[in-house]
Amino acid sequence: MQTRKPINIPVVAATQQDTMSDSNCSGNELVALMVLGDSMEPEFIEGEILVIEMGMSATDGSFVVGTANEVFIFRQLKRDEKGGWLLHALNPAYSDIAIPSLDTLKGVVTHKRDARSRKSVKYYVPQAAH
Repeated sequence: MQTRKPINIPVVAATQQDTMSDSNCSGNELVALMVLGDSMEPEFIEGEILVIEMGMSATDGSFVVGTANEVFIFRQLKRDEKGGWLLHALNPAYSDIAIPSLDTLKGVVTHKRDARSRKSVKYYVPQAAH
């Protein structure tokens, strides 16, 4: 079995001009990331491609990319019993992570695609009419 080498993808801050570009209807940037690991199984399997709308407002139950302990993390956003917010892993082997505010969120998963199949697409937010 061949070991896959990790790919380093630099994360850079967008300038104000870049953020306001006409790249899509909402004005927010879309990025694609690959699922790594098993923390979001069974819904998200390693190797699937996620499309994330950066800067999109998240709601309870949204699948999000955010930061926790200064590390980027992919989880489901959930309310806790005290009204705070948690980053929730679907795999019960992983603990929930409390976040101080929604400011730690970077973007919302809009859809996923199986990297092995062009036809396999699943949407997670309603598609706006453009």
